[in-house]
Amino acid sequence: MTDRRKANIRVIFALTLVHFTGDLYGSFVSPLLPLFADTFALTMTQVGLLAGVSRFLMFVVQPVAGYLADHYPTRLFVLGGPILSMTFIPLVGLAPSFLVLILFIAIGSAGQAMFHPPVAGMISTYAGRSFSFSMSIFNMGGTLAFGVGPIVITAIVAAWGLQATVLTAVIGLPLLPLIFRLVPRPEGEGLASHGFFGSIREALGGAWKPVFDVWMLMVLRAFTSATFATFIPMLYSQSGHSLLEIGTVVSLYTLAGSASGLWAGHMADRIGYKPVFMISNALAAPALLFSVFLGDGWIYPSALLSGFFSMATLPLGVSMAQELAPKGKSLVSSLMMGLALGTGGIMSPIVGKLADLYTVKNVLAWLPMVPLLSLLLVIRLPNIGGFNRRS
Repeated sequence: MTDRRKANIRVIFALTLVHFTGDLYGSFVSPLLPLFADTFALTMTQVGLLAGVSRFLMFVVQPVAGYLADHYPTRLFVLGGPILSMTFIPLVGLAPSFLVLILFIAIGSAGQAMFHPPVAGMISTYAGRSFSFSMSIFNMGGTLAFGVGPIVITAIVAAWGLQATVLTAVIGLPLLPLIFRLVPRPEGEGLASHGFFGSIREALGGAWKPVFDVWMLMVLRAFTSATFATFIPMLYSQSGHSLLEIGTVVSLYTLAGSASGLWAGHMADRIGYKPVFMISNALAAPALLFSVFLGDGWIYPSALLSGFFSMATLPLGVSMAQELAPKGKSLVSSLMMGLALGTGGIMSPIVGKLADLYTVKNVLAWLPMVPLLSLLLVIRLPNIGGFNRRS
């Protein structure tokens, strides 16, 4: 019998590998937005629409995938999602029109959304006592992919042109047999007798108010990161920076977020969630301001600081919600990762329209207000995690 008090490193690694593989292809879109804008003569509103399509599908697909994963234990979502991403995202460079480009991004993003809820829901089953840290390891797989991916795709496109994106399909193929071998079959959550909304009521129970506060924090965090990833490349492109420099900025932003997720999970296991939320949101505001107003050689350190503080809380939101509502882990994970990320991300076209009216720089100058406003929600959070979990 497996000792569930200890983390199953083999399974945690396998789930993290799934996260890395699926998200690697999702990371290719944002750094190529300036090139798409030039190729198809796009407005900032259309650029925002490209980014918003991906996040909207997370909004739609993840809760449904989470619901189905809790009712029907199957590896279909875990394995099928990455396959869709690695098939359709590489085709973006071959898109003959803006509409076909949106279609390729939409299908690839749907695949990216499919695997997140069941895989994140499995973490607590195999994490043992190091739940927050294990969730941070899992989150690191995705953020590491979003850190490495922009450098990979911009280097390939800079060397061989936009159509070379199709070559990236070969990156994920060798990983599929390993994922198939290592990932176990998900466990059901005993919600088979409940419908969709009944499952939500059963999963949340009396914890719906604090879960809603965590969800709102995740929405605001998603809005911040989506706005940065979509429009900082456009700002730096207008300032004369190269595609490779822009890809490096996006990579540094997300790699820093990967490191900060580990820090945040480690600290949450010791001092609780609330202090970590407070620190990261308070320091994200000045870091984001630096990214907008410090140019030239400062774009790299400011991207590091922005990513470290603004992205740290993603694993905390998922693990805290699962602790508050331990029933229906896949469904709760989908609310934090899919519904929250999608809700925050689908506002990108609105931000793009504002950028068309008032310039990208003026709109981004207001972005630091979002993590500051998030502090009002942090104050309302219950004191759980860390020492409180052990008491």
